[in-house]
Amino acid sequence: MSSRPQTASDPADSAVGAGPRYFNRELSWLAFNRRVMEEACNTAHPLLERLRFLSISGSNLDEFFMVRVAGLKGQQMQEVEAHSADGLTPAQQLAAIVDEASELVDSQQAVWNDIVGELDERGIEVLDADEIAGPVAEWIEDHFRTQIFPILTPQALDPAHPFPFIPNKGLSVIFDLVRRSDGEPIRELVLLPPASPRFVRMPGDNACYVTVETLLKRFSTLLFPGYEVKGAATFRVLRDSDIELEEEAEDLVLYFRSAIKRRRRGRVIRLEMEEGIHPELEAVLKEELGGSEALLTETGGFLGIGDLAMIVEEDRPDLKFPPFSPRFPERVRDFGGDCFAAIRAKDIIVHHPYETFDVVLAFLKQAASDPDVVAIKQTLYRAGKQSAVIQALIAAAEAGKSVTAVVELKARFDEEQNLYWASALERAGVQVIYGFTTWKTHAKVSMVVRREGDEFRTYCHFGTGNYHPVTARIYTDLSFFTADPAMGRDAAKIFNYVTGYVEPEGLERLTVSPRHLRERLIELVDAEIANALAGKPSAIWAKMNSLVDPTMIDKLYEASNAGVEIDLIVRGICCLRPGIAGMSENISVKSVVGRFLEHSRIWAFGNGEALPNDGAKLFISSADWMPRNFDRRVEFMLPILNHTVHDQVLDQVMVANLIDDEQSWELESDGRYVREVPGRKPFNLHRYFMTNPSLSGRGAALAKSVAVPKLSLRRWRAERNG
Repeated sequence: MSSRPQTASDPADSAVGAGPRYFNRELSWLAFNRRVMEEACNTAHPLLERLRFLSISGSNLDEFFMVRVAGLKGQQMQEVEAHSADGLTPAQQLAAIVDEASELVDSQQAVWNDIVGELDERGIEVLDADEIAGPVAEWIEDHFRTQIFPILTPQALDPAHPFPFIPNKGLSVIFDLVRRSDGEPIRELVLLPPASPRFVRMPGDNACYVTVETLLKRFSTLLFPGYEVKGAATFRVLRDSDIELEEEAEDLVLYFRSAIKRRRRGRVIRLEMEEGIHPELEAVLKEELGGSEALLTETGGFLGIGDLAMIVEEDRPDLKFPPFSPRFPERVRDFGGDCFAAIRAKDIIVHHPYETFDVVLAFLKQAASDPDVVAIKQTLYRAGKQSAVIQALIAAAEAGKSVTAVVELKARFDEEQNLYWASALERAGVQVIYGFTTWKTHAKVSMVVRREGDEFRTYCHFGTGNYHPVTARIYTDLSFFTADPAMGRDAAKIFNYVTGYVEPEGLERLTVSPRHLRERLIELVDAEIANALAGKPSAIWAKMNSLVDPTMIDKLYEASNAGVEIDLIVRGICCLRPGIAGMSENISVKSVVGRFLEHSRIWAFGNGEALPNDGAKLFISSADWMPRNFDRRVEFMLPILNHTVHDQVLDQVMVANLIDDEQSWELESDGRYVREVPGRKPFNLHRYFMTNPSLSGRGAALAKSVAVPKLSLRRWRAERNG
């Protein structure tokens, strides 16, 4: 798939054992975040979109420290010597993370320095303190006096005023002052109010921004009249934000409400300080903020890269991606908007965000208002702040229907929002279930039971993404609608498993974790191994967010050694080492990073067919190939049996991911990711789906249409194999 030729010294020619069997999980994640940041350097993107990628890389890195690094730090403090799959102790991993993260932060600052110059050229200024002059200075001083000064609370740091608590992501400025009257030194700290914007935007058509910390330093004489400023430094803290669940917790709701409050006061994991901070100020911060345990970073630029998102919201369409309006599925339109009639006629696949998430809302709203619907069951992992899904469930309950919602309290950083929704649902009469104590319910399933004549029919929605209208506009996911009775029976068993711990025996279509998902995948890989050894065609194509599970990686190595051709599309973490002779020489791995976040999980197995379009076994899933998905989460794997849907997912979605060469990176055997060089006919999968209609369950009607380009897995394989 890569256009980069191998050389004699290419690591792919190395012998087995020349490197670890697996890449480190944490370092692989940092490599992913670097790919995100690199998109900020991609001049094919509009300028503010490049800034958005930079901002996302900053927010990602914050969360990485707050959760992953915090966990490793906790293991180190407790002297836990557990080794990662690649053989590193927590201390060794932390040392490697510090080095890689420092390089990443330096790169982020360099990219910001480049972008801020380009912004200035395009009429968006971000002012330094020495650039505030003339009429701008007058407006800013007045704004500071009236809008910022009243909400600031300077605090002296002395025996009578102990060092204040700095919240997670808290940004502060520490001052060294001298009283002019008697030369008495004093140290003061000003915490920026968490609810206030990081930037102040000057009024007018020309966009002009300045950071609040810049204003604090510039107008320090207003804050500290009678004092001379000898030194000032901005700093920022990140705290341990993971919530560890105690198995003996008697009330999950009360536990999470108190745990969320405790999280805000977690130990400091990372202390960021501006470059050139005076040694005395640095010593104070280290002492007061647990510097002996925290990871320290001196940054020679902007602290809190994620806050740059505010500038991205500037109203400059010329500096952003052209607006895109997702399509409503034609299949449902063909039935006058009647979701049930469309699903009853044939299974439907919907490709988000190219096709609107509104069809999922329409499905639930129709269920809520339909007098023949008697029951709705819904899983909720992340629903967002303004959730039309929640409102539909509330409307259904108020209409007298039996409504059950499985609300996952353990969805990281959404715990508080999910508690809020759970209360709202319960007040409306929805039966709210919180699932298992230690497992997360990550499966995305909606089930509607409808009275039709003398019997009941079950309609189901299975998704690879969350029921979150906002992320559904930027995440690529699949929604599968079906009225297949076997699928309905399986969905009912999954809900009974979560709500009543009833083991889902005798599943007809679905495979679920943490029961049999890994085992079923191993069976499918073993079948491809048997095909290869028997001289039959054999192939595996898998698209996912992360590949970490050692058992599955080892099974893929075994398949590679048996001659199975394996193509993996892994957006984020990948611990598998591809291209190693005698271990993984038949495995290629690519990552796609672009306008949309690739989130769908699609797995295909050649099944011994020379023409995989016809006979490959195809599945979609809510799970990635990670130990947590196989062992500690409720997930589903669903076979795509309808011929039209099978072709759409395999020959359109999967092939487009495989042949993309404009926003793809290839994983090398030494862990480096190399950006693919576009070929003679460049292909951008996101642009393809934005500009070409999906089949939307109308494959038979549209197959002959020239409006639908004919991507083909068999053609791609033939061209790739020469």
